[in-house]
Amino acid sequence: MSYFKDSQDLEKVLGGFFQELTQEPKIGEKLKNSKLIIRFSYTEPSLTLTIDCSQDPIKILANDTTLKPEVEMSMKADTAHRFWFGKVNLLAALTRREMVAKGPIPKVLKLLPVIKPAYDLYPKYLEKQGLDSLKI
Repeated sequence: MSYFKDSQDLEKVLGGFFQELTQEPKIGEKLKNSKLIIRFSYTEPSLTLTIDCSQDPIKILANDTTLKPEVEMSMKADTAHRFWFGKVNLLAALTRREMVAKGPIPKVLKLLPVIKPAYDLYPKYLEKQGLDSLKI
């Protein structure tokens, strides 16, 4: 069973969470400093979210085809959901092809320490949004 009922649900949850992350002082500033454009392509349900850290403020675009991302990450939506709970090891997921990355992987790995606090923020975000049923 999928955590997300459809693409709109996924966009509301993860798109909203990414937007909140950009507002977190420690995380948002470091993301902006990265100048990275990263696209997350999700399946089951389908959605792409492009995070444009080259802009101030950072832009989050759903199903955008105009920006060329430097890094693309592909995965099932449920894998992403579990990742934000800290239950998916990025390197192991890349090795097992649960996540597929295109682009300069070292840049992605450099962001891991930046986003680590997000593991604690995601459950709080879900709770704040009244989405306790998505907690794992």
